[in-house]
Amino acid sequence: MIAAVYLRVSTDRQDEANQEPDCLRLCAARGWEPRVYRETESGAKRRPQWDRLKEAVRKGDARAVVFWALDRTGRNRVQIAHDVGELWRWGAEIASVKDAWVDQAPGPLRDLLVQLMGWFAQTERDRLRERTRAGLARARANGVQLGRPNAMPDAAREAARRLAAALPGATPGDVRRHLKERGFGDFARRTVQRAMEG
Repeated sequence: MIAAVYLRVSTDRQDEANQEPDCLRLCAARGWEPRVYRETESGAKRRPQWDRLKEAVRKGDARAVVFWALDRTGRNRVQIAHDVGELWRWGAEIASVKDAWVDQAPGPLRDLLVQLMGWFAQTERDRLRERTRAGLARARANGVQLGRPNAMPDAAREAARRLAAALPGATPGDVRRHLKERGFGDFARRTVQRAMEG
């Protein structure tokens, strides 16, 4: 039987390979043939590999789904409960390395536990958001400039505006070339256009 193994990390600074050996061992113990779906994406965003996995289960191409932990399926309790419930309705066996109760608890209790796991995942996401906001507020209070730095220094922006005024009909490419020749640096055309527009 083919088992869809879902490995997800939230950022490219993490490595889903940490989850893989345990998931493959679980498949081997049950005699399942693993088909691995890898994703580097926040649980709150669109996840193409997760969508592909669900489609494989819906079509009957995979009859089991394996996770390292149930919270890998998402960060929203409604989404987790819905997606896992959908997989069960399509007839998939579900197994989790860290949440063994998923395939051992009787039906009604299992549904309740899935709802609780989703609630915990969403609570953690909300706390992460609060910690991030608090950190940003502290940084602002300490005078840290947040966001992307300006792509073009003030002197280059002013020069771009002056050139645009002095060269009627000049395109961003023309102004870009003049800036480069005058030693201001090489900027993207869109950046130069924004500077020309003020």
